[in-house]
Amino acid sequence: AHCEDIPVPAFTQLPNNDDEATITDERGDTEEFEYEAQDGPQTFSQCELNDLVRDLSLSKISSKLLATRLNRKIYFGKDVRISFFRRRHEDYMGYFCQEETSCTAEIDWRLFIDSSKRSLKFRLNPSCALHNSQREYEVVKYVLDKIQYEQHKWIICVDLKMVNFLLGQQSGFTKYPCFICMWDSRDRVQHYVKKEWPVRDQLVPGARNIIHEPLVDREKILIPPLHLKLGLMKQFTRALDKDGRCFNYLGRAFPRLTSEKVKAGIFNGPQIRKLIKDTEFQNSMNTLECAAWKSFVQVVNNFLGNTKTANHGRLISTMIEAFQKLGCLMSIKMHFLFSHMEKFPENLGAMSDEQGERFHQDMRQIEEIMMADYCWSLKRDNTAAAHTRESKKHRFIP
Repeated sequence: AHCEDIPVPAFTQLPNNDDEATITDERGDTEEFEYEAQDGPQTFSQCELNDLVRDLSLSKISSKLLATRLNRKIYFGKDVRISFFRRRHEDYMGYFCQEETSCTAEIDWRLFIDSSKRSLKFRLNPSCALHNSQREYEVVKYVLDKIQYEQHKWIICVDLKMVNFLLGQQSGFTKYPCFICMWDSRDRVQHYVKKEWPVRDQLVPGARNIIHEPLVDREKILIPPLHLKLGLMKQFTRALDKDGRCFNYLGRAFPRLTSEKVKAGIFNGPQIRKLIKDTEFQNSMNTLECAAWKSFVQVVNNFLGNTKTANHGRLISTMIEAFQKLGCLMSIKMHFLFSHMEKFPENLGAMSDEQGERFHQDMRQIEEIMMADYCWSLKRDNTAAAHTRESKKHRFIP
């Protein structure tokens, strides 16, 4: 408080802001400096604008829109052409051969490298992008011919919809969907009782839901663990009490998912991993739900990943029994685990395409038609440029 010894300070005048700025270090010394203002606005060069477009993952239309808007507010360099983005892919078109709706690179194969904290994967294959082509038998046959599959005979890791096309099977809810045995999908009474079914000897068109000649040897087919995990999660969710705490918790845990997707049990890999780590989700379950969930987690950690424990058979049997008590229907994916677990390799994680899904996420952000346009988005024009906030987009330096 102010008193006779501490008087109220008297106002004299404001400090002179025109004085030359000074800074004081810890020792009390002063150092003079001058701010050097740059004359006029800073302009974008074509290279700088190109790199900005790549960092934002913009399509051609969005690139031209951004350039037009910026040009109204900011001065561009004399070398900048907004129409450049209309033809930005042309430098790379020579590497691809376009036939009807497909764009392939048959001579120069591409090495795709994908990594995570647990694995590093390499894929060497020719680029083959089919624009607006549905998954049909003739389209799949065309792709196999372009990648010269008969010459290489690779192992094929695909979902069950693609298995139908590769082996000439009828799509949809068919009576005999299994390509290994004669499992009757409509005989639900026997699904949890009968483990061994008659072997399907041959895939003959016109018999037992086979409508085309097989395109590949069925011994080369491998069901990816990611799709098995998604299928098990779907059956578990569908069997939950729709008015119970566990099902309601799913809606709160994923507010962006529609109620239809939650009811159908449509989840992706990261969402399932989140639920596995969520103790509150497990606490919301009743006894039957908790037993089925714990057995599912055991199968995921000890069979569907990089580890295949010695007791994996018992873990799968325990899960199937728990799913039966919960009221889950036996799907084709559950049937593969129940009746054909010996068909799976030792390390399912090495065969998984879960990490490779990131490549498709990148492709979604670019226009659908051009691998060449995607290649353009990966390069950098101005490699020496430094920014206060760097983009995390993957790129290569030419």
